[in-house]
Amino acid sequence: MALQVGDKAPEILGVNENGNEIKLSDYTGKKVVLYFYPKDNTPGCTAQACSLRDNYDKLKKEGYEVIGVSTDSVTSHQKFITKQNLPFTLISDVDKKLSEQFGTWGEKSLYGKKYMGTFRTTFLLDESGIITRIMLPKEVNTKIHAEQILGE
Repeated sequence: MALQVGDKAPEILGVNENGNEIKLSDYTGKKVVLYFYPKDNTPGCTAQACSLRDNYDKLKKEGYEVIGVSTDSVTSHQKFITKQNLPFTLISDVDKKLSEQFGTWGEKSLYGKKYMGTFRTTFLLDESGIITRIMLPKEVNTKIHAEQILGE
């Protein structure tokens, strides 16, 4: 059963690009944009990350911290952060544990071919780690994602 609005996010979020364990309690008192995306360095995922990067100061001003999650490796995340100059942390969810808890891992279809992958989904958490909004794949516009979060 995937997490829903009103649920508390799990304490252990995973390991970031530096190999450090990231916990929800690290962000107590801050709102969190926890966004799940399919793959580093692909067009849609890069557009989404750059929207969040380019509006990072506005997001911070509104009290948000940004955390990206994909099933890519720590090394892949390091390269993505460097290449795109991302100011926020990326969690490497190679075991898909966090993605499964949030319900963002499942069967997808492309050109009639079925495969397992990440559903692009964004969770907004309040200062105590409670999910206040879920932006589902059909809602997420990668080019203006930060503006969607900020309600612009």
